[in-house]
Amino acid sequence: MAVLLRCYVAKLLIYLMLFQNEYIQIILRSVAVYVFIILAIRLFGKKELAQLSIIDLVFILLISNSVQNAMVGSNTSLQGGLVAAFSLFILNFVLKKLSYKNTRFNELLEGKAVMLIYKGRINDEHLRMTGITTNELLAAVREHGVEKIEDVDLAMLEVDGNISVISDSFSKRSVQDTAHKRKHKLKGKIN
Repeated sequence: MAVLLRCYVAKLLIYLMLFQNEYIQIILRSVAVYVFIILAIRLFGKKELAQLSIIDLVFILLISNSVQNAMVGSNTSLQGGLVAAFSLFILNFVLKKLSYKNTRFNELLEGKAVMLIYKGRINDEHLRMTGITTNELLAAVREHGVEKIEDVDLAMLEVDGNISVISDSFSKRSVQDTAHKRKHKLKGKIN
């Protein structure tokens, strides 16, 4: 029993010494801020990612400035900044790999695409769920060169926050493009 207790005390002391290390604290703080920002973006909606207004840009600049001190604390040295940046790069790399290999994790992290319009009909429930107004949707449709909602075959809010629009005119263009397909100049010459 005494040996087991000494083992636990030794482990506790090692953990305490590690957490007293300034650079370990920077790494842990950076990871905590990174996870918080990801959760906040997921909570407040992905439409904020692609449609940046002036207010959103100012918000992002202020958020990045406000969390800097939370990551590095009182350490304003070059090494402290590099440790924070390096830990963010490593965490980002790990999350990207996990996201690529595990579709459930990817859906949890990034969400799924949401259908906003199908065959000329707006899905009001999905608009409310995503926080997109009808005016924002109409603006996205116009940006894709479509005048009326009725002409839209499919509009999706993608996981990156962009709204993609497929319309009847797209289908017609696709058919025309395939009818006039040219042979590539290297076709048949590549081994």
